[in-house]
Amino acid sequence: MAKRSLQASAEGIRKAKQAFRRKGWTQEYLAGEVGLETRQPIWKFFTGKAIDRQVFHEICLVLGLNSEEIAQKSPDESLSLETISENTSDIDALVQKARFANYEKIQAQCGTLHLLDIARPIVLDDLYVEVNIFEEITSKRWLEITDLQRLDSNNFDRFNLDKFNQQRIPGLEAVAKYSKLMVFGKTGSGKTTFLQSLAVRCNQGKFKSDCLPIFIRLKNLAENNSENQQISLLQYIYQELSEQNISISEILTIFAQGKALILLDSLDELNEEESDKIIREIHNFSEKFYKNTVIITCRLAAQRYQFNGFTEIEIADFSKSQIVTFADKWFVAVAKNSLWEGKAKATEFIKKLELPENQQILELATTPILLNLTCLVFQFLGDFPALRSELYKQALELLLVRWDEARRITRDEFYRNLSLLDKIKLLCRLAATTFTQGDYFFPATKIQPLIAEYLRQLPHASTDPEALQLDSTAALKAIEAQHGLLLEQGRGIYSFSHLTFQEYLTAREIVTAGNSQTLQNFVTHIGEKRWREVFLLAAGMIQPGDELLLLMKQQIDNLVITDKKLQKFLQWLDEKTSIINASYYPASVRAFYFTLALPPDYPLAYNQNLALSLDSRLAGNLAIDLALDLALIHALAISVRMTTNIFYQRLSAIALALDLQHLLQDRPLLQQSLQNLHDELPTPEQSRHALKSWWEENGETWTSKLRNLIISDRQIGYDWQFDENELQILQQYWNANKVLIDCLNNAGNASLATIKSIEKKLFLIDRHHSF
Repeated sequence: MAKRSLQASAEGIRKAKQAFRRKGWTQEYLAGEVGLETRQPIWKFFTGKAIDRQVFHEICLVLGLNSEEIAQKSPDESLSLETISENTSDIDALVQKARFANYEKIQAQCGTLHLLDIARPIVLDDLYVEVNIFEEITSKRWLEITDLQRLDSNNFDRFNLDKFNQQRIPGLEAVAKYSKLMVFGKTGSGKTTFLQSLAVRCNQGKFKSDCLPIFIRLKNLAENNSENQQISLLQYIYQELSEQNISISEILTIFAQGKALILLDSLDELNEEESDKIIREIHNFSEKFYKNTVIITCRLAAQRYQFNGFTEIEIADFSKSQIVTFADKWFVAVAKNSLWEGKAKATEFIKKLELPENQQILELATTPILLNLTCLVFQFLGDFPALRSELYKQALELLLVRWDEARRITRDEFYRNLSLLDKIKLLCRLAATTFTQGDYFFPATKIQPLIAEYLRQLPHASTDPEALQLDSTAALKAIEAQHGLLLEQGRGIYSFSHLTFQEYLTAREIVTAGNSQTLQNFVTHIGEKRWREVFLLAAGMIQPGDELLLLMKQQIDNLVITDKKLQKFLQWLDEKTSIINASYYPASVRAFYFTLALPPDYPLAYNQNLALSLDSRLAGNLAIDLALDLALIHALAISVRMTTNIFYQRLSAIALALDLQHLLQDRPLLQQSLQNLHDELPTPEQSRHALKSWWEENGETWTSKLRNLIISDRQIGYDWQFDENELQILQQYWNANKVLIDCLNNAGNASLATIKSIEKKLFLIDRHHSF
């Protein structure tokens, strides 16, 4: 069937312009002669653009031209596969000729990268990091959600998802293994960059050096044929290569012999109408020229069509080693540092990124687009921002808006009709609901009703349940396909792409609500380790922060207020601190003795990190009171842990622990008492049997004497006999105080009076609580 549009060939345009000049007309006059209202079709005719077939014939007729001589013949019309020479002895020479002719264009197309917020292009080889891939699409795995939900919510490893991922292989290995590839990846995972690297490697003879690389952004293909009913990939390729003096005969010969590496980028960037046309054309093209290597990229969940004969793979997140490699390159190539300065900056960046307090940022950095943003922020600030929420806000905006805007992509699904604020509010609702319920992974059947309920509350929303169900399904797929903020981790099982985003959006939902009831519900989670980051983010965002901080302190007190023993323990802690002769902050001294009073085999025992964070002077030479008490508790711990079977080996350890003359110069009575206890110990020269017998008969009594001595003299060493439940509460109490301290340090929106008041009462119960 004849095409509905025609366009002039290069030779045809030359002939037409000669005839036009002979006429001496203007384009407006020629349009009038043809019966057109505007001169736009005339302009398109002379510039080789496609116009309506009938109009094309009329223009040629008026100019006295044969339209068949003027029209550009399509590759299929000018030469069929059957007419290609069967003599392939010169195919290698032909490919090399075409590669040479097309070399500069491929380098111009693919040799540089354009990064957001970077004003200049970056040479691809200066920044590119080899990607790894999964040979199975994550969303198509059959996983049980119960397996994913077994992750301990209080000991959640942010990188623990790796154990559910399959083995990674290098991207180049996958391309060498399969000739037809569909490469999927989430937003900003590096799909286009991977394709560009393949084109450049091929162009430079480092990969498939016997093939002609052809790189096509499918959005450009669609726009080029916007007025044509039928899209021809072959025609588009011919137009691109004809500029390099590569003939259609040569192109078809190369295709027929399978000597082309055809790279088709971003199938997801097409609207629905464009997508249908181009999918059909790719299918027909790959069927016709089946010998060639064809690689297509697409965002996850954006395309459900499965091309016949194509293997589907997925680009994996960056590993920690890939992050290091990227940073090494970024701080030289992008930041324009010298090699030495760039390496030093990258080393500093990685060192800080790997700190425990920065693990949320490290998690985001596994996505290349967010790693670039993180490097950029670090380059300008010399550190990560104290207010982390600002970095997460920028990252969210990047994925929601700026990435598509930079690539001139307009999505046309239902979800596009939601405002940016509505999208953020919806994501906040999903994050807060799932996180509060302890769900890092959730089935589609659980979140679709949440989406439907949110949509139902919007102005002019449908109230029909079936319509809302369809809209919620469309919104879920759009969130995944467009922004990659939700990902399908298995069939029908979703999670946020980064736990950091789930935490940030949860904090944003709490802060936005801004009412006392929401905050009171929120602070009930203060003893739970997994809520730590949410509290830090909320404290930094809420304005003012006084109410939240005071509620946190009140909830910390509530953790122990119902247990008489724990109240007595905290009362002792206050009394002990009050008699210490040292200039440290009282709260830091209370934190110091808190861990000294715990059972010696308890994980939190002797942990002084929190005390040091309250007063760094504790890291130096301890005041005599604290040093003495620490030494005495150490001696008691050795004795408590002692058994009959090891006493003969550890006798010297007890003796050494009691040698505290350097700390007892002003305490002669205590020194004499400890010496008396030391003298009661048997001599190490005795036989193993005798030593074992001594400890079996006297060990418990001797340990009690030591305990009673330090209780009476130093008011430490009490055997509190905490049960498992009380130890768990104390751990929660410790965690909660640590969170509160970090929030006090980051809460720039709270009054100084509130902060100072809370600091004074750390590890204390307010006086209105009775024992």
